[in-house]
Formats: sequence, C-alpha cells, structure tokens
Amino acid sequence: MTEADTLNHAHAEADAEAARRWLAAFAAALAAGEAAPLERLFRPDAHWRDLVAFTWRVTTVSGAAAVAGALLRHGADKQPRTFAIDPARTPPRRVTRAGAQVIEAFVRFETAPARCVGVLRLDPPSGETALPRAWTLFTAVDELKGFEELAGSRRPRGEAYSRDFRGPNWLDRRRAAAAYADRDPAVLVVGGGQAGLSIAARLRHLDVDTLVVDREARIGDNWRHRYHALTLHNQVQVNHLPYMPFPPGFPTYLPKDKLAAWFEAYAEAMEINFWTGADFRGARYDDAAGHWIAEVRRDGATRTLRPRHIVLATGASDLPNLPQIAGLSGFAGRVLHSSQYADAAPWAGRPALVIGTGTSGHDVAQDLHSNGAQVTLVQRSPTLVVDIEPSAQLPYTIYNEGRALEESDLIAASTPLALFEQSHRLLAAQSRAMDRALHAALERAGFRLNTEDETGWQFMYLTRGGGYYFNVGCSNLIAEGRIPVRQFADIERFVADGARMTDGSLLRADLVVLATGYRGQTAVVERLFGTAVAERIGPIWGFDRATQELRNMYAPTAQRGLWFIAGSFAQCRINSKYLALQIKAAEAGLVPAGTAAP
Repeated sequence: MTEADTLNHAHAEADAEAARRWLAAFAAALAAGEAAPLERLFRPDAHWRDLVAFTWRVTTVSGAAAVAGALLRHGADKQPRTFAIDPARTPPRRVTRAGAQVIEAFVRFETAPARCVGVLRLDPPSGETALPRAWTLFTAVDELKGFEELAGSRRPRGEAYSRDFRGPNWLDRRRAAAAYADRDPAVLVVGGGQAGLSIAARLRHLDVDTLVVDREARIGDNWRHRYHALTLHNQVQVNHLPYMPFPPGFPTYLPKDKLAAWFEAYAEAMEINFWTGADFRGARYDDAAGHWIAEVRRDGATRTLRPRHIVLATGASDLPNLPQIAGLSGFAGRVLHSSQYADAAPWAGRPALVIGTGTSGHDVAQDLHSNGAQVTLVQRSPTLVVDIEPSAQLPYTIYNEGRALEESDLIAASTPLALFEQSHRLLAAQSRAMDRALHAALERAGFRLNTEDETGWQFMYLTRGGGYYFNVGCSNLIAEGRIPVRQFADIERFVADGARMTDGSLLRADLVVLATGYRGQTAVVERLFGTAVAERIGPIWGFDRATQELRNMYAPTAQRGLWFIAGSFAQCRINSKYLALQIKAAEAGLVPAGTAAP
C-alpha cells in the first residue's frame, strides 16, 4: 500500500467514524424527544426529505429547527431505532454534491411498521473529536413489516399448479386472473407506458391485485406508433424498469420498436394483468362504499369495475395541445399533431412546415428533411438546446459512477429541491460552456435560444414539461441552413397553400405538423373524473414550494383513492416503489385508504 493509499484509507475510516458518531447522537436525541440537541446536529440550512418512512408522505422540510420539530412530531408513533451505516452499500466517503464536499453515508434503520433506508450528508468534521453537522438527511421506507415483497426467499412457490396435475395449470390461472370475471381489482392503473408498468410491477410484488388498462391494441404501442426514426434521448443505464434491467447488450440509445417489444416482454415476465384495446371512460367515487365506479370500454362492451384505488399513469402526453391558428382551418394540405405523425416517405420532395421547436418539433423536422421533404421549422418561443453528448447527459453522472442501480436511485431520490436546483444551475452553466459554438451558430441562423432559464433542461421538464431539445443533428442542419427557421410571429395567417407572412410572402406547404405539446394533466382529470374532482385536487406536476415536491405526484391527493405517476423512466422506477408502498399501507390498514396520515 502506497503512502497515498494509507492516507486515503485513514480519511475513509475517519469519515465512517464521524458518520457513526453522528447517527448515535441522532438516535439518542430522537429517543429523548428533545428538540434542542436534535437541532444542534443539523446545519441551519439543513434539509430532511422523507419518503413515507416517518410521515407516510413524500415531503421535504428545511431549516434545522423545522427539521428537528418535524422529526420529533412524526417519529413519536413510528419508534425509529437501530440507526446504523448500511453494511451492504458503499461505505461512507467524501463526494461533491451541489458544488460542496460532504461525507455521504448510506444508512439503515427501523420504525415500528417498517424497515427503512437513508442517505446522510455531513460537513467534514473540523477536528478529530468534533461532531459534524448534517446538511441533508434522507429517509425512505424500504419494506413494510409483515407485508414484504414476494421476491427472493419469499417468491411464490407455485404449488397450486405444480403439485396438482388435475387442476388448472399456470397459464390457466394467469388467464383467469387477467379476465376479472369474478372479482374487481384493488387497483386500476390507467395507462400502460413506463409509468403504468412500473407501478403495476411494484404492486404485484406487494400482492396487491392490480389491473392495467390501455386503449392501444398492443402493449408498447404508445412507443411503437411514434415516428419512424425515434430513439430515446437519454442513455440505457438510466432507463431500466423495476426488477428487470435491460440486457447488457442493449444499445445505448434505445430505438422505439425495441423498447415497445421490451414492454411486451416485461408485462409478460412480471405477470401484469393488462387489458389492451381498453378505453377508460371515467369514474366516480362512492364515498359510502369506499371504492370507485369505473367504466372501461373493451371489445364493443362496457365493463364496470369497482377498484379501491385508481392510479392515473397517462403521463403528460395524453391530450394534444391544438392552438387556434389564424386561417389554419382553410389550409388545403394535411394538418397533423406531432403525436399523429409517423412516416416521412409520402412527403418526399414536398414542402412542409413544423410548428414548434421542442424535442418533437426538431425530430419531426429532421425526419422529414432526411427523407427528402422541403421542411421549414417554425419557432413559437425561445428554446433551450443542449448537445446530446456530453452536455445533455450531465445530470445522469451518478449513473456512471460504477455503483449498483439501487444506490444511484437512492442518491437521486435523496437530493432535496434546494440542492437539486443548485446542482442543475452548476450543470446548466457547464452545459452552456460546452455548447457555446453550437449556440452561436444557431443564433446566426435566426434561431432564438432560451437564455433566461439558469437551471437547465431537467428543471424545465419538471416545471413545464418541455421547452428544450437534445441535439441529435437537427441543430446542425439549422446552423448549416439546410432546415430554415422562421418565427411564428412573422406568420400573418394560413391560406390554402401555406402560410402568408407579415411581409406579404408565401411560405408554401403541403403538410403542417403541430409540435405544440400537450394539455396538462388537469385537463385529463376534468375529462375522466369531472370538474369538481379536478378543482379539489388542484395543480398537477410542477413544484409545490411549500412541500418542495412535485404537486400531487406519487402521493395521496385530495381525492380519496386517486393517485398519479408520471415522468421519465428513472422517475417512474424510483417513485413507483414509494407509491406502491403507500397503497399497500392503505390496503393493510396502516393508514386510511387514499389519504395522508395526520
């Protein structure tokens, strides 16, 4: 061992000891129930994020005094104990988070109803005997006692069909389970994309009877029917579904059809009850009975189901946003929303306009150009552009640190909003520096860049669901003048053969693609559950600055028995666990069904 190795080992031992001493002091202060000693363990600007472990909620508390008070208040009936460094994970070590060096430690502990995990970030101690203070504390339920996942040593044994040769076999039982001829599901999941599959798989492992309904004809059609050239724009190691990671030979950027086929295989392997071609028509809640009365149209017939919970997993791309554009109704060519666009071949050699400069707008324009169309991209508002590599991948650095996926997910989940925002400010600045030459070329081509948002593309996604583009080549085509850009404000109105510009010129088109995004989830709730439910719930998605969490996501809502899950593959993989555990807790009577604990 070299001298440097010896020194690093000594630092690692000291950091691990500092974390152990902090946990011992923390446990003692919690047990004593006194706020003052507990508060002294935290920095004044400390944050505590809890996923169900203490609060039965998804919530963040900031400030040492507020953290201490909340821990004591919520821990009183949970009886938290046995806090220790998690021996199964990476030992405590110094890392840089949000631009600051901290000691990061994975911890385990128990409460009366659950086994829990956590992540602790401490300021490095100022001396050998000094007790460090915590910058962030993350606590999360890992499993409910008595209601553990049916996996590993608890996996189903299959004796009902493997020992009785006269009875129904496995396939017979699977078909009967999925038919729901003699029962109702406990949970009805609406939408069968990554969100719906993730929560359904989690609930099945918790032995909660769950049915997924999706209006598409095949599992995976929500990806399969998108435009021909589509691939995912983030890398494969970030996008695994729960329990069943992609094979190691899968490509870095997954093609849509390969992903669609994987969805089918995943649903089969996870034994998810899934109705395809099933149109969820809406539901009303029966307060007296404690369940929903839901209608699903399938195979020409309407089936009434009475689940205790409905999980809306339709995401933010269910209802297309179709803006009113002057004269477009009189346009003689074809008008498509980007969700309807599939094939560029019929438009080879013909003029086309793509309205909107988010990801879909750029991808559709590039697809049309590559197939010989004379395409013009029409910009409605300034857009953030980041190169697909390396700048777009910067937020996923933790997934390239050589850790197990579960560890990386814990680090991602453990970051409170304030640190998350600061991290992304730093990443956005780094990204702008990397992409400076590309940005300059785009501006010379007349493209308007979003220069006001300093937190980068991921915050734009979390707050508004779009407004950015990962450059996979379209920006280069724009910079080279091969795909011209015009501003929407310069269009006076549409006429039969194209767009009449304010300067009197005509921008001819046979095709107009509206890459104008989607209406928010509130519009979906209004359509399916009525205006009263939508108003009771309030805004969905975007951050609630009071709780420092996404609004109405992965947690109880003001409407009993109604839950929401959406987001990226990583968000769905991570948060489906905590959503499923909340539903299981409600089913087990640990908390009132579909409501928050007091």
